[in-house]
Amino acid sequence: QVQLAESGGGLVQPGDSLTLSCAATGVGDTSYGMAWYRGDQRELVALITRNGDTDYSDSAKGRFSISRENAKNTVYLQMDSLKPEDTAVYYCNLLGTGYWGKGTLVTVSI
Repeated sequence: QVQLAESGGGLVQPGDSLTLSCAATGVGDTSYGMAWYRGDQRELVALITRNGDTDYSDSAKGRFSISRENAKNTVYLQMDSLKPEDTAVYYCNLLGTGYWGKGTLVTVSI
């Protein structure tokens, strides 16, 4: 059974950095792509394909970086220069599937 578990959210100030993690279990040895979404509308933030190619939303470009550690079945989202408008629940998704984590809340506020 595939399970995704996000962690790393919290309360930070504008301009701070935060790193989110998403640990995947039950995916076996198959290579897979992963994505980070945020908010109720599930806005795509960043994705990384099974080949390691990455893509970002316009709001994330230049500030966020997605990476993966295959040995740990974990995907990371490094977020720098955070803004109040980045406040949201962040979800990870097994790319192209209906598998989602429960989300982790990021709050950017003074």
